[in-house]
Amino acid sequence: MFKTSQLSIALCCTSALLFSGCQHIIKPQSAPSTAQAEQPNEFDLQGKIGVRTPQQSGSAFFTWSQHQDDFDIELSGILGVGKTQIEGKPGEVTLNSAKTGLITASSPEELLKRATGWDAPITHIVSWVQAKPATLLAKTMQDDQGRIKDIQEDGWNVNLSYNAQQTLPNKLILKQSLADNQENRITMIIQNR
Repeated sequence: MFKTSQLSIALCCTSALLFSGCQHIIKPQSAPSTAQAEQPNEFDLQGKIGVRTPQQSGSAFFTWSQHQDDFDIELSGILGVGKTQIEGKPGEVTLNSAKTGLITASSPEELLKRATGWDAPITHIVSWVQAKPATLLAKTMQDDQGRIKDIQEDGWNVNLSYNAQQTLPNKLILKQSLADNQENRITMIIQNR
């Protein structure tokens, strides 16, 4: 029972924090202009996320709404079981579920560290979901259509997959190599943008 509870907490926190780090994604426009580039961050995503570590694995469905720097993420299991609510605004991120109660931190990275013990560049997901590296030190590879298909950055290898001619990925696999040929793996499938 304790391991199941730990797994649930780790999955919820990791999932939540991956998304809560994404406070600055701009929904792509067909013809970008200066005026459009200055519009506030507004988007809604739905999909599924899975987390696998050497000790545990699990998955959840997500619904994520972003309004400028504020976000609201709901994670749940099949048929809405095990609902977890994550909300954030600049300087405050909260996670609330029946299993964990309320956890508050000043950043997504701090909340992830408190809840799971993981150190991860959560805010990089902002760029990765947009098929862009987050820093100038990243190494990237492109596919035949010129889209970024791999990003190596801050100890993580991110593989991006696309549907047909889409310019934004519908699947991301984030891998962090660990000792003894083990890894942390996060799989994010975006079903609706």
